[in-house]
Amino acid sequence: MRPQIVLFGDSITQQSFRSGGWGASVADTYSRKVDVVLRGYGGYNTRWALFLLHHLFPPVSEAPSPAAVTIFFGANDAALLEGTGKRQHVPLEEYKENLRKMVQHIKNHSPKTLVVLITPPPIDLEGRQEYARSMYGDKASKVADRTNEVAGTYADQCVALAKELCLPSINLWSKMQETNGWQRRFLSDGLHLTPEGNAVVFGELVKILDEAGFSALPYDFPLHSEIDEENPASSFSQDRATV
Repeated sequence: MRPQIVLFGDSITQQSFRSGGWGASVADTYSRKVDVVLRGYGGYNTRWALFLLHHLFPPVSEAPSPAAVTIFFGANDAALLEGTGKRQHVPLEEYKENLRKMVQHIKNHSPKTLVVLITPPPIDLEGRQEYARSMYGDKASKVADRTNEVAGTYADQCVALAKELCLPSINLWSKMQETNGWQRRFLSDGLHLTPEGNAVVFGELVKILDEAGFSALPYDFPLHSEIDEENPASSFSQDRATV
């Protein structure tokens, strides 16, 4: 079987196989080398996602362990208590501990799995308000559902946990804000990603995966040009390396 990369997260992960999505780009990059498994759940926070762990990452005896897992939560956890997303809010310290539980569950079952933590993206408040007006008109809430400052505190905790556990991480909140005009360039509605925003996630993730050896993986079966036309069976008898 091919090694697997599991993408675990909220709607930003769920949408990652859309045209221009970061998940689709990862699958294309490692085509015929790795199976990329999409496990994104729109609207989920880390509290709710904990209930999925035993279903998505069962003991190795029941399913092969993934070669890598991305954990990409926080955008919903950081929803404000006074806004329309209050039911999704998870307190900051609980968010960090929920991420820890996710990592521990995966590592307990498969210690060699590469776990990559990804922070929530920055928030464009004006973009969020424009999106709300486009959806609900005059009925749109005047109270912000998220702010960039609060999202930044969740990003900080995600990065801090990654350092504590010696895991690679992508500080998307910080990385995107290095570019002028990030608000409209990277975010489609003040939160979710444009194709350019997806490209940022993809670029940062592939750096980590390639450093871990994924670019050096062999194809699962030989290229057609490598097949011995006189004795094709001989081309399929060699062992294929894995991560």
